[in-house]
Amino acid sequence: MRHSRSSVLLLLTLLSGLPASAQERPDRANPHGRQERPAQAKPADDAPQGPGVLRLLPPDASNDKEITVGGRKIAYTATAGTLALFDQSGEKSASVFYTSYVAKNSDATRRPLTFAFNGGPGAASVYLNLGVVGPRIADFGPDARDGAAAKLVDNPDSWLAFTDLVMIDPIGTGWSRTAKPDDAKNFWGVRSDASAIAKVIALYVAKNSRAGSPKYLLGESYGGFRAAKVARALQSDQGIVVSGVAMVSPLLEASFLWGQQNALGAALRFPAIVASHLERTKAFTPQAMAEAERFAMNEYLTTLAGRAPTGDAAKAFYSRVSAMTGVPVDAVTRARGDVRNFAQVALRAAGQTASSYDGAFTAPDPYPESARGSGDDPILDGFTRALSGLFVGYARDELGFKTDMTYTLLASDISSRWEWGERREPPGVSGDLRELLALNPSFRLLVVHGRTDLVTPYGVSRYVLDHLPDIPPTEAGAKELATADRVQ
Repeated sequence: MRHSRSSVLLLLTLLSGLPASAQERPDRANPHGRQERPAQAKPADDAPQGPGVLRLLPPDASNDKEITVGGRKIAYTATAGTLALFDQSGEKSASVFYTSYVAKNSDATRRPLTFAFNGGPGAASVYLNLGVVGPRIADFGPDARDGAAAKLVDNPDSWLAFTDLVMIDPIGTGWSRTAKPDDAKNFWGVRSDASAIAKVIALYVAKNSRAGSPKYLLGESYGGFRAAKVARALQSDQGIVVSGVAMVSPLLEASFLWGQQNALGAALRFPAIVASHLERTKAFTPQAMAEAERFAMNEYLTTLAGRAPTGDAAKAFYSRVSAMTGVPVDAVTRARGDVRNFAQVALRAAGQTASSYDGAFTAPDPYPESARGSGDDPILDGFTRALSGLFVGYARDELGFKTDMTYTLLASDISSRWEWGERREPPGVSGDLRELLALNPSFRLLVVHGRTDLVTPYGVSRYVLDHLPDIPPTEAGAKELATADRVQ
């Protein structure tokens, strides 16, 4: 999948990690809870994996494979499997599905290990798995946008070149389920989700003897928010200190995205809207973006924060905003310059619609005669839905994980029922990042955005990182923000 949210290759600084511990119900034949690496998959009906719908889950399936990355052949073991969670009575409460890729012929006790998950909340990890980091990647045809032509090919930029990978599907996504359907909601909240993912990571580390490996977290969108919370939960609940976190277009502070009358939020989103217009019109230059960023945090911010301009001042200001964003000047005037909800106006007039996940990616408007669009997104609904079918075929035919359970790519009901916690102030992770950077000397944070992402615009992340305490790297962890041009 090649667009601005997921086509960026991130290079992590590989640092040493700390020992970890985990708790799980021990096997009777193995009281210490240790197990060997899973053998070849058995038939799905050979050993039921638990009560209720969990009976549909087959045993773990492992296969030895090889890929070439950067001219170097890498032999690896791919595993599709589940990790069990138990309630206080010792009964199996849930199974969490994961896909791991572990390089062979390397020192597994020291090789970096990255745990990855997507966002939503309610998205399975297949977006990162088949879209960015895994050894197999989705190819959507010559124009990189045709779901009907989707197929899997080897990923020449797989992260296996420098880290082992474990892709985790949170409860309610992918093939991760609770034994009792009504119990799933107990995992759908900031705290419960972070606690469950931390426990899953600890179980994997213990079962695969990876306590000595440097450990990293990778999260996209809400997954970036989740990564900060999981890092804290790992340290406080499981005794695992991560070496770093990589975030792709993360949600960091909701207050800048959810407040509709927030002048600062509008200013932080403004450069992404400009970048989308510049990309669509083939006019992008670093100089134009630098000017957009300067204008956003100066004249644009102060004008939106003050009394609306009048007369010639209003005409000059609204005309400039229109020229920079492509939004018609009459729409800019009606919105008093706040164009967050008007970026589609000019496109719809031309019979086009753009993706919120990449404002430079357009498609024909399916309802050009309607005053309102269909609500479907050209990327999310246009072709990435094909990832679900691709992954089911991949798991069954290439990995040997065969189940009749439906693979849930994106569960919208999870997002609508998510428990955000304290409602007096919007959720955010600035506090978590402050703690991680201040208390862990070797901790590294990397935040990467596509410039044309309108869902989680890069301006918000830049503002958040710029306002974290400036702690010298020799005394504490380091942080970095990177933006990337749209990759065709």
